[in-house]
Amino acid sequence: MKHILFCGGGSAGHVLPNLAIMREIRYSCRLSYVGTGGIERDLVISAGYPFYEIDCPKLVRAFTLKNLLLPLRLPGAVRRAEHLLAQLAPDLVFSKGGFASYPAVRAAQKLGIPVFTHESDLSPGLCTRLIAKRCRLVLTAFPETAARFPNGRQVGSPMRKELFEGDRTRALHKYSFSEEKPILLVLGGGSGSRTLNQAVRGSLKKLLRRWQVLHLCGKGNLFAQPPAGCVQKEFETDMGSAYAAADAVLCRAGSNTLFEALALKKPVLAVPLEKSSRGDQLQNAEYFRSKGLCRVLREQELDRLPAALSELREDGTLRAALARSDLKNGTPAILELLREG
Repeated sequence: MKHILFCGGGSAGHVLPNLAIMREIRYSCRLSYVGTGGIERDLVISAGYPFYEIDCPKLVRAFTLKNLLLPLRLPGAVRRAEHLLAQLAPDLVFSKGGFASYPAVRAAQKLGIPVFTHESDLSPGLCTRLIAKRCRLVLTAFPETAARFPNGRQVGSPMRKELFEGDRTRALHKYSFSEEKPILLVLGGGSGSRTLNQAVRGSLKKLLRRWQVLHLCGKGNLFAQPPAGCVQKEFETDMGSAYAAADAVLCRAGSNTLFEALALKKPVLAVPLEKSSRGDQLQNAEYFRSKGLCRVLREQELDRLPAALSELREDGTLRAALARSDLKNGTPAILELLREG
């Protein structure tokens, strides 16, 4: 039985796509996961897969003396990963990127273990750029990204199959929503977005005149006694129901979230993360806006959130573009390559 070692972490956006792939091959392959003590550890362990932790320093996107220690600390993390991989002896390593994957990927490359990596964003991240040349394939969500690598191949974005299996009637019952008003799904990301949460709550009275709101606000961000018409949760494991209930989506512009919502034909108002970011979310959002598939609201414009959502609701051109769109789940294409590799 083929043993595939997965790695990637630091945010849910690096982990959930891996779990989507792992779920489809959990009975046909031996699977394990290497990461840090971040969100990947909790998500992978709760999904029932073996998890191996390696401490890895993170590049901070601001001036700090900690970044000066990276060249000194990274070799030690790679050596620890090399020792672990020599024991586990995987046949293949699949990386979803992020700083948490770097030690395992470099160790695999030193040991001669084939590596596949997947890049979700339009512009490749630092880890992808560092490891790409020695990977068997650099898989990408966007065709333009694949063109940047000699070994690049566009496969789409890996998604969980259950996202496409939600039932609207059951979802409305689950959240106690009615058909009287459309439903707005608010996604701030796995840890919640303080900026987005505050904007939604500051505008909630206006929003509830036209919408019912399902607010996934992140751990520790629940708001005491939300008004009627607003349902809030820290985290939703049943995203198939959340999307099935939604008539529109308000979210950050992480690639995974955008691909999921747009593949499900949901009108999206994206608010890209720009501060403490390398600009990838803004690029992702503008890419889809240029194709007429979403609307974009910059953080400095959040005071007009209710009006922007009304414009989204009334945008028939966007809905028609979504109906014609051929975005689909990239998991089957990735699985085929992993079986071959």
